[in-house]
Amino acid sequence: MLTNWIQDTQALLNSKDDAAPTRRLALQTALGLGYAAAAAPLIAQTAIKTSTEGLIEGEVMIDVNGFKMPAYRSAPKGKTNLPVVLVISEIFGVHEYIADVTRRFAKAGYLAIAPELFVRQGDASGYGEMAKLIAEVISKVPDAQVMGDLDATLKWAGQNGGNADRAAITGFCWGGRITWLYATHNPKLKAGVAWYGRMEGQTNANNPKHPIQLASSLKAPVLGLYGGDDAGIPVTSVNNMKEALAQVATTGNKAAKASEFVLYPDAPHAFHADYRSSYRAAAATDGWNRAIAWMKQHV
Repeated sequence: MLTNWIQDTQALLNSKDDAAPTRRLALQTALGLGYAAAAAPLIAQTAIKTSTEGLIEGEVMIDVNGFKMPAYRSAPKGKTNLPVVLVISEIFGVHEYIADVTRRFAKAGYLAIAPELFVRQGDASGYGEMAKLIAEVISKVPDAQVMGDLDATLKWAGQNGGNADRAAITGFCWGGRITWLYATHNPKLKAGVAWYGRMEGQTNANNPKHPIQLASSLKAPVLGLYGGDDAGIPVTSVNNMKEALAQVATTGNKAAKASEFVLYPDAPHAFHADYRSSYRAAAATDGWNRAIAWMKQHV
């Protein structure tokens, strides 16, 4: 499993800098301050910067059975009963890019919230070496823990200006896989948008099943946005998931039938990450417009 993760994300990092996880850095990233070390090299001059004008945004703490989990939340000021978007990070955690994505959704009229799902295992922002980040933090995060954390996040949103009955989820890379999983987990969810998330692979105790194995349990339609030039997620994997959903659709599963894929032929992995060299503006812009339209249609 570790080897697969490294292969899937090999192009993300050449830096060898390393730092030990700290609670302070975890809270900094939850506040959206700076970029994760392992995301280097950066092209921050290209990064989209969304204004906070008209928004309430920043860190909140979510109670998960007594554990205080930090999250970054953005929403239009003075508005209630807002549709909710759970925003799930890449393996780098909730750094500036993810915080900005929540602000983009808030500008579109959503309460968007990005929980720090790795915080029990460590601080993803403090790692500069990809293999160590995956081995020491990411690989130790159980899917079941993540599902519970997202349930708690959605509950918090419903108590703080959002409408938990009008909820969607979107995620990038690691978060794309989680998007698929959560769409099989929570029956209250209305829609998902998965950006280049893995759908199949080896399993283990923390990741007992992948999305393709759970296709029959899909409870909300998912829009899958993938790159045809993704070195970690081949087009064959996308086709395998399409076939699995088509088979499930024949049994009457409406979510499977309604799910769709968009493949950007020349786009690599992480084509939406506007702070990195993998960014492809045309694919990212088209994908974003499709994501907003998908949520307006289903949520």
